[in-house]
Amino acid sequence: MGLSWMAWTWQTAVFFAAIAASLVAMTMWEFARPGGHPRVGVLGLLTTRGDRLFISLLAAAYIHLAWLAFATGPLWIASIIAVALAFAIFSLV
Repeated sequence: MGLSWMAWTWQTAVFFAAIAASLVAMTMWEFARPGGHPRVGVLGLLTTRGDRLFISLLAAAYIHLAWLAFATGPLWIASIIAVALAFAIFSLV
C-alpha cells in the first residue's frame, strides 16, 4: 500500500518517524530512570523531561510556521534553529 493513501513524501514520513522515535526513546528513558528530576531551565519554568520534549516540539512547529510565513530562505534553516532551541531547552540549567 505504501504512503500514497495520504500523499506523504518521504520527508514527511521521516519527520513523523522521528517524532515517534523521540517519544519511544523518552518512554524508555523514563522506565530506566523514573522521575525526570524537575528543574528550572532556560525558560525559567520548573519542567520534567517530558515537559521539555513537549515544549521543544511545540516550539519547532511554531518556528517552522513562522519561517514559512515570514522568511524566504530554505526550510532547513528553520530546522537548525529548532534543533538548537531544543538543545538549549534540554541542556541548559
